[in-house]
Amino acid sequence: MKRLHVHVSVDDLAHSIRFYSTLFAAEPAVTKPDYAKWMLDDPRVNFAISTRSGQAGLDHLGIQVETQDELQEVYGRLQQADQPVLEEGVTTCCYAKSEKAWIKDPQGLSWETFLTLGESTVYGDHVDLDPIRKTSGACCAPVADTAPAAAACCSPKRETAA
Repeated sequence: MKRLHVHVSVDDLAHSIRFYSTLFAAEPAVTKPDYAKWMLDDPRVNFAISTRSGQAGLDHLGIQVETQDELQEVYGRLQQADQPVLEEGVTTCCYAKSEKAWIKDPQGLSWETFLTLGESTVYGDHVDLDPIRKTSGACCAPVADTAPAAAACCSPKRETAA
């Protein structure tokens, strides 16, 4: 059975752990100095937070599978999604050994598909997603002077007094 994965970058890990533990009515299944993860069944989600990204907010989404057959099924769908796919293979990431692949959705949001193979004592390497990055259509890309107001996904700009 598959599980949705959400990874959020946070500024204050301890404060965020308290918040999400209260929100989920559960303590994290994994806690490290720079990372925490909840494996929830209701809703069925692998929810992780870390201080490693440098920019707070949604880092990436994913689909976690439980078997090699499920992984191959999801990999097949990635190949049909009409977007470049980065097959990372077996790797260490987020204190776990996994087999994974990455894709970006049409808005540029990173999605990973992965099968967890075991635990790791180290966080692991950060994958270079440049091979699947698309520059056109970015959420907050510069717009022409004739364009309407910025899209809702962009933060509002603070006005300064003249």
